[in-house]
Amino acid sequence: MNNELFTLLRNVDTPTVCNAIEVAQGKRGFNAFTRGTMLCSAPDAAPVVGYARTARIAALAPPTEAPEVIRSRRMDYYRYMAEAEFPAVAVIEDMDYPNCIGAYWGEINTTVHKGFGLSGALTNGVMRDLGDLPDGFPVVAGSVGPSHGFVHVREVATTVNVFGLQVAPGALIHADRHGAVVVPDGVIPELEDAILKLLKTERIVLDAAVREGFDFAAFEIAWSAFEKART
Repeated sequence: MNNELFTLLRNVDTPTVCNAIEVAQGKRGFNAFTRGTMLCSAPDAAPVVGYARTARIAALAPPTEAPEVIRSRRMDYYRYMAEAEFPAVAVIEDMDYPNCIGAYWGEINTTVHKGFGLSGALTNGVMRDLGDLPDGFPVVAGSVGPSHGFVHVREVATTVNVFGLQVAPGALIHADRHGAVVVPDGVIPELEDAILKLLKTERIVLDAAVREGFDFAAFEIAWSAFEKART
């Protein structure tokens, strides 16, 4: 991903990226996106864009492994996050879903990950400390809650599932208050052109709809031009 594409992705929302992937693929049916309603800690912030650094956590019950194993894996996790190639996004599956209670993403953890250089987090789990999270590190999460429970890291650098979205380590993520998508590797070289084409063709209908005298006849003309432009 070049700098121009990264800048563009930071300036469009996730539905636009989802549609642009279909433009690049030349068909409908792209389905690498989250299902259901997610929550965003900073809904007005720029989207979270970057390559996935993945892990799985749990919090409902105390860990059954030896404390030294848990501590070692925790440090392995933070080392893995700190050594990410940027841009990077933390993508964390809470294995307790749909009964998640452990708010892994609070003031301390978000500040640490931001300090490492990550651009945000995507999780099916819990966030907390709203109002105290650092600027520039949005969290797209499954829920909000007060407790961290017995939260501990179970797996690092593994394929995870967040709201129906399968995410492998290194996958290109785009996420905002709508949810998240994984951009297919084969689409990345064409994605910038696809987004620009999409934005241009949408203006055909949007501009027509706000002109004085807009009616069904004007809509028919605009829609016909829109359909021709997007094929």
